[in-house]
Amino acid sequence: MQSYELPANAVEVSRLTKIYAAARGGIGKRALKNVDLKIPRGNLFGLLGPNGAGKSTLINILAGLATKSGGEARIWDFDIDRMPRQARAAIGVVPQELNIDPFFTPRALLELQAGLYGVPPRERRTMELLAALGLAEKAEAYARTLSGGMRRRLMVAKAMVHSPPILVLDEPTAGVDVELRQQLWAEVRRLNERGVTVLLTTHYLEEAEELCERIAIINHGEVIACDTTLGLLGRLDTKEVRISVDRDLSYLPAALERYNVELSEGCQLSFRYQASQSPLAGILATLSAMGLGVVDVSTSEPDLEDIFLQLTRS
Repeated sequence: MQSYELPANAVEVSRLTKIYAAARGGIGKRALKNVDLKIPRGNLFGLLGPNGAGKSTLINILAGLATKSGGEARIWDFDIDRMPRQARAAIGVVPQELNIDPFFTPRALLELQAGLYGVPPRERRTMELLAALGLAEKAEAYARTLSGGMRRRLMVAKAMVHSPPILVLDEPTAGVDVELRQQLWAEVRRLNERGVTVLLTTHYLEEAEELCERIAIINHGEVIACDTTLGLLGRLDTKEVRISVDRDLSYLPAALERYNVELSEGCQLSFRYQASQSPLAGILATLSAMGLGVVDVSTSEPDLEDIFLQLTRS
């Protein structure tokens, strides 16, 4: 029996371009501009960008819902042009919109979806998927009676009926309350631990920072950054420290000026510095020499939102 070698990259696009035709002979809109992107197999990968940056266009091309204007795209090593059926079978997409027939039950919806993908009845995992996503008790309820969060989870189940190795989640937690969001992410983590590659787009940057191993940021149709989450966070080598002293100061002592310290609220000092060149020891020694006691010290570091804003500011 010939062995099958799994691809190193679950998704790989090269010089991918999309130009939407303009009405009445105008200039078309270039939604994607020579995008190069590799999503390693088994990753929980984040795709971030402002509204209109090109995220949904990229996902729609991968899902077969939009036609690319140029470049190449491979899903699970299947070229989307030469092997479209195999490529689409390797990916499950949870779109932003809740496209669920309100008069079907969750069980019927999953059975229908599995049939559309050609999954034989004996191989279908309808109740397994519903149980995994906390919907087993609603298997026979009409979809219109489900809450928004339940419908989101049902969309994830629909995307997984054919057991694709790649799952795309396009803003899956929009409008979902905190508890349901945590439940959804717990299931996404379980899927990823079982080997499913997850591509996530989200506007909740703290979620991407917590969940994703690697992140790509797209803006104006171009990938402007792609790195590990830790690598992206390391691009801003700055920290902020706030020190509260034991008495109010009417002015900033001259001995602290060389550290670019700012005085606020009388007894609080703050300063920014490069993490690799911390002046904290010198500042604390200066305060001690002045007879000032330190009541509290707090630090803050840049998060993914800081990186995102810096890269997409233009």
